[in-house]
Amino acid sequence: MKQALIFTRFERFWHGSQMLMIFALLASGFEIHGSYQLLGFKQAVMIHEITAWILIGLWVFALFWHLTTGQWRHYVPTSYQLNDVIRFYMVGIFKGENHPYRRKRWAKHNPLQRLAYLGLKMLLLPLIWGSGLFYMFYGLWMGTGAHQALPIIAGLHTAGAFLMLVFVIGHIYLTTTGETPTEHIKSMVTGYAEIEEDENEKE
Repeated sequence: MKQALIFTRFERFWHGSQMLMIFALLASGFEIHGSYQLLGFKQAVMIHEITAWILIGLWVFALFWHLTTGQWRHYVPTSYQLNDVIRFYMVGIFKGENHPYRRKRWAKHNPLQRLAYLGLKMLLLPLIWGSGLFYMFYGLWMGTGAHQALPIIAGLHTAGAFLMLVFVIGHIYLTTTGETPTEHIKSMVTGYAEIEEDENEKE
């Protein structure tokens, strides 16, 4: 094992800024929903919409970056060691066992992470963004008779927000399950993490 730079400066910026904006969207969204009162409805709506557009812009750029740099390969699902990783998080982690997956420069994420990120990007994010944009442009389609679908769309958006909150809580918990509670957090701050020295190993 050796320390190597595996998270580039852009990835760290993308991850950190995305995290802050998701927190802002969750906080403003729950205030819009009436879960609590702090800024007021109008300001919460303004913050929610501005943050959503900034995050959409960031994700479009991140998508371009992943496609043009080949980093998308790190998110391709694989069954290699999938059962080992699932068993580790269900049983092994509570027995103090070592994580069965060893990160490689060409495979940053373990197979369970890949599935989680794929589900996030292919299911949860389209649900949130689709319902959010539909709701945001309500004025354009309110006269078409489709306004009866508004409660359903609002419900889907709220359900997506709760699922995102569950993902965030799980994500934060898993960042504390490294060799030390801060190992994974340090990796996303510095970009450096332990990888296998054998760069020629293939799945």
